[in-house]
Amino acid sequence: MIAKKLFCFLCLSILILSISCSSSDNKKQQTKSNQKELLALLNTNMTEESRFTVLYQIANNYIAENKHDELVLFLTDYVEKHPNDKFNPYWLLMVAYSYMERGALPIAEYYFDRILNNYDDLIVKDTSIHYTCLKNLVKITKSSDSKIAFYTQLISRFPDDVSLTELYARLAVEYEAQGDWEQTMKYYSLFRYQADATTIQISDIPNIYTRACQITDFNASAKNWSFESLSALETAVKNAIRSKNFRLLDTYKSKVNFFAMSWQQDANDVNTQKNFSMTSVMSSMVRCSNNVDDSSNPSEAFLRTWGWPQNVSVWYFYFRKINFPLDPDVHGRWEWAGIYFGEKL
Repeated sequence: MIAKKLFCFLCLSILILSISCSSSDNKKQQTKSNQKELLALLNTNMTEESRFTVLYQIANNYIAENKHDELVLFLTDYVEKHPNDKFNPYWLLMVAYSYMERGALPIAEYYFDRILNNYDDLIVKDTSIHYTCLKNLVKITKSSDSKIAFYTQLISRFPDDVSLTELYARLAVEYEAQGDWEQTMKYYSLFRYQADATTIQISDIPNIYTRACQITDFNASAKNWSFESLSALETAVKNAIRSKNFRLLDTYKSKVNFFAMSWQQDANDVNTQKNFSMTSVMSSMVRCSNNVDDSSNPSEAFLRTWGWPQNVSVWYFYFRKINFPLDPDVHGRWEWAGIYFGEKL
């Protein structure tokens, strides 16, 4: 009895599988037949809009069957043979997406760029082809110059479709990486005074508002607290400590972006006591090392001090070389930029 039931079950399973395979085969056959009919239609006279519909269906049939190589070959061949078709940018956009989905980003970039530079813009399904290309290009290009060009185009051509605040920030970062300080200042300033600059979150450039404030404030400052060399700064600070002249010590601090924090804190933390005054912690017990710490390097240095009347009595003064090519008079000089509380980690 059990064997009979098992036999019936197997027969039913085979029947269902047979019907399924037959249905699948029929569907493939139907798609193949439909594709042939559509390809034949292309050789007949029709309006541009009708031709677009036929081409669109052919392309989607290739995509549905995961035949990306055939899709690319078909569309690029069509564009080459019909250079005056106004929808060519759209077909090349499909080619670009096909390569992008398969991880061939340099080839996808080539096609996005080709559309942008060789074809007039086209609105398909209420979306600009050029806008779509630019949005993809800024994500996949590795070239800083290209990113700047694409961000600039998005701002000038599609200001209502993008976040100007974000793009100003991205331009500032790109120009800063290139060392173009005039453009860096321009775009940090534009970004800083956007209405949503204090609240915008840009995942790959965190704390951008703090950075913008730091660099624009520094640019606007007198910068008269800097020293010609690390040796000059170190000597001045040590003399002020040893003579207990804490008012003089206060004048040596950077007047912009000065921080006072633990080693675990982030310099962008709002609780880093940037208005910290040395006169509020005066003590005759304060001492300092004869030399900067061994971990110092050509662009930054640490001076260990101790005896401060606080819970943490050891402080490290942080000195750094100023990197600000926009102002040759201060670039390369040294400043006392902050304090770290506690022993070095």
